[in-house]
Amino acid sequence: MRLRTIAIALLALTMSITVGAQNIDKIYDEAKALYDAKNYKAALPKLKVAAEKGHKKAQYRLGRCYDKGHGVAEDNKVAFEWYQKSAAQGYAKGQYALGKCYMKGKGTTADQEKAKLWLKKAVKNPKGGLKVKEKIKKEAKEGDKDAKNIQNLLK
Repeated sequence: MRLRTIAIALLALTMSITVGAQNIDKIYDEAKALYDAKNYKAALPKLKVAAEKGHKKAQYRLGRCYDKGHGVAEDNKVAFEWYQKSAAQGYAKGQYALGKCYMKGKGTTADQEKAKLWLKKAVKNPKGGLKVKEKIKKEAKEGDKDAKNIQNLLK
């Protein structure tokens, strides 16, 4: 009887975790739609909820909001902190953004070795690394100085 009670409790816990993850994904999807529509003020609270619950894409986008001043006052330090959280979870865009922060000293002290480390992680990331690499290549071809610096750093 006791084993059955434990099994039921574990099943309930597993189901609540799954439901919680689905709810966070739903909140993020709503936030992303608002963000993509450039309705940053409405996207921000939803991004914050999802980011604080550990959603790596929400953490990246919240970092972008602070990085670019979308819906909030620009704050490079806060942007850096959110990028760190996203990057630590293996999100390629978060790794790329963190690498750029280290490269430029945005929100942190410039550190070319850390920049190189995170930028390499981003382009080698099996989930999204190819897109990051293509973005760098495209921007460098269009004359973007940061993208050209990144290409040189990755050599």
